[in-house]
This record gives sequence, structure tokens and C-alpha cells, in this order.
Amino acid sequence: MPSGRLTIATERVALDPDDPDRRRVGCLDYLGGVRLKGDDRTFGGFSALAVRGERFTLIGDGGQWLRFRMGANWTPRDIAFDDLPGGPASGWEKRHRDAESLTIDPASDRAWVGFEAYNQIWRYTPGFGRGDRGVVPAAMRDWNENGGIESLARLRDGRFVAISESPPRETGARLRMGLVWPGDPTATRPAYRFGYAPVGRNDDPSDMTQLPDGRLLVLERGFALPFRWWNRLVVVDRAAIRPGARILGRSIGVLAAPLITDNFEGVAAQREGASTVIWLVSDDNHLPIQRTLLLKFRLTC
Repeated sequence: MPSGRLTIATERVALDPDDPDRRRVGCLDYLGGVRLKGDDRTFGGFSALAVRGERFTLIGDGGQWLRFRMGANWTPRDIAFDDLPGGPASGWEKRHRDAESLTIDPASDRAWVGFEAYNQIWRYTPGFGRGDRGVVPAAMRDWNENGGIESLARLRDGRFVAISESPPRETGARLRMGLVWPGDPTATRPAYRFGYAPVGRNDDPSDMTQLPDGRLLVLERGFALPFRWWNRLVVVDRAAIRPGARILGRSIGVLAAPLITDNFEGVAAQREGASTVIWLVSDDNHLPIQRTLLLKFRLTC
């Protein structure tokens, strides 16, 4: 478990290591990024992200939460790092918890975390004070243990949306299953289902958030040997999310070699002045050949 004390060092990173002046990929302008290095053995494995102003919240797949503030100097401050108080199991490794998705109500600071291996959703009091409710939605019982609730978003109208990482078990279909709740998913049942088709045939949805203009932004991820990653950002019109729909979004940018790549699993979006900015965080799987990267982009379309 986290030691309770954490120092984070940062190292600036370029969008294109071979062309440090490159700033554009698709509809995205690169505004900068850092590699984060923590001095606690449980640091890393970050699979979900929420950003509000200068406050960042990250969830590690071992069940750790990390909060800090960071401004234009790219230096984290006011760092807090601890275990999630409650959940389907205990322990600090992915095999113990497998926390993969996060969404936060900005008004109350209550948080909801999706645990993929268990296909459970837990609600946490402000500041992760305690886990006060957890559920195993019946509609998620046939979701794969390693392909379940990787994406979870709370919409501004109070609805919640989740998408499975892989097709449900024994379906043989390419479509991922989406669920929409009318409110808190730990207190209500899903109102309806829809299907989500990844834009990339070898991609899986790894996170989702709502853009300030109301559209949904889905982060897709692909992997191939020998250890090659790529990611795609996809926009989906909010009106497309309806009962029984088959949704295919529009790709707005792909991170693939020679651009910076890793296992990006978390996405967040917010307004900064007149701009919409998008943040990505990568899950290093606690492996020395991977990195915890935090990247910032401006959306241009």
C-alpha cells in the first residue's frame, strides 16, 4: 500500500522525439507533456484521470488514488496519495483491485470508480473519504474480467455512460456494449443499452469523457508485438447515444510511431479560456520499459 508520503519528479517530453518542434496531430495541437516519476513502489499503473482547473485526480489500477495541483510550470504540488477506502478487494497490485475508470461530480466531489476484473462500480465520498456504496450491475455480468468497465463518464445532465473494453463473453461480435444510467449507477438500473464499434479494427475503448460542447470523447487503444502501442481519440455526437444504437464515432487524432506512444488509458477534458483542452495519462503497468506520461492538447475541431 502507499507509504503516505510521495514526491513526484517530472521530465518534459516532446510529441515527436525526432522532431521536437512538431505540434499538430489531426485535430489536436500539442501544448506539452511530462513523464511523472514517483518515489513510492505503488506509484504508477494510472488508468483513469479527472481534471478540474489545476487539480488532477488519477486512479491506479491497484486501487490507489493520487491528487495534486499543477500549473504552467508542470510541477505537481499539494500531493496526496493513498489507497481507495473500500472496493471489491484489497491489495495494491492490479490483480487485487483492477480499478480502471473514474468519474467525479464537480459539484459534490463524489467519485465513482469502475473495477474491471469484478465489473463493479463503487461510489466514494468527497476526497475519497470512504467507499459508501458498491454494486455489481446485472447488465455487466457477462462482461469479460479483462475487458469490462474500462470507460465510465458522468454527463452534465446527470446521466452515466459506460462502455465495455471488449465484446461481452460468447457474443462473437465486434461491438462493445454501452450502458446508460438515468442517474447514480450505484442507486439506479441502466435505462438502456447501445453498441460501440471502435474506429480502429484492432482498437479497444480505454476511457471516455464529455467535452464542454456536449460531445463524448472516447480514447481507443491498440497493441501489437513486439511491444508497440497506439491510441486514437474519437468524438461521438451526444444524440447518437440512444437505445439500441450502433455507434461509430469520428477519429480526430492518432498517437502512433514516430509520435510519442505508450499505454494511454485515461482521458479528461475541460475549458481553458476560449479553448477546449484534452489531457491523457498512460498506464505503465509497473514495468520499467513503460512510462507514466501526462500530455496536454488543444482541440481544434
